[in-house]
Amino acid sequence: MALAEGRMRRAGLGIGVVAALFAAGCGGSKTVTVTTTRTVTTARTVTAGRATQPSPTSGACTGSDLSGSFAVVPGSAGAGQISYQLTLTNTSQGSCFLSGLPDALLLDETGAALPTHVSPARPGQPAAARITLEPGASAHAQARFSPDIPGPGERRTGPCEPVATRLRVQATGGGTVDVPVRPPTSVCEHGSLVFEVLAGAR
Repeated sequence: MALAEGRMRRAGLGIGVVAALFAAGCGGSKTVTVTTTRTVTTARTVTAGRATQPSPTSGACTGSDLSGSFAVVPGSAGAGQISYQLTLTNTSQGSCFLSGLPDALLLDETGAALPTHVSPARPGQPAAARITLEPGASAHAQARFSPDIPGPGERRTGPCEPVATRLRVQATGGGTVDVPVRPPTSVCEHGSLVFEVLAGAR
């Protein structure tokens, strides 16, 4: 009995709601405005600063870009050793770079290759940074060697090795450049040159 009464109450409530809506519709012509609120998020790109073109990167110097010399360092002789300085100058119209330990070959006056052994002055030294050379700028590296103390298997009288008049240097970008040895000299211990890595102007 209670269940039946509950159903009748819910039915009566539903009829009342429908009647109220019908009465509102018949009570006059009203316009109902429905406002819909919509949030729109727009993306905005902010550019900081002004875009610029990347600067061109200098290429490695080739043999044809260079000239130079391999000349004695004044006052460097002592204990049977002497120092010569290799100077390589950029003679091209644009910048280029050199790096590392010079790769060199001693030559006699006829251009024939002489025994040459290049080793680093500081073994284990980290690879040298690039030395960028503007037109007319130079890079340098000193070499220490013995001009008159013979090594094993070399002559004990006269020059230990034939006199070197030029030094052929391999350029970082390929090719070679021959530079004069000033003054010409023998390099003992089978052409042993202990080189520093290339560096810029000091």
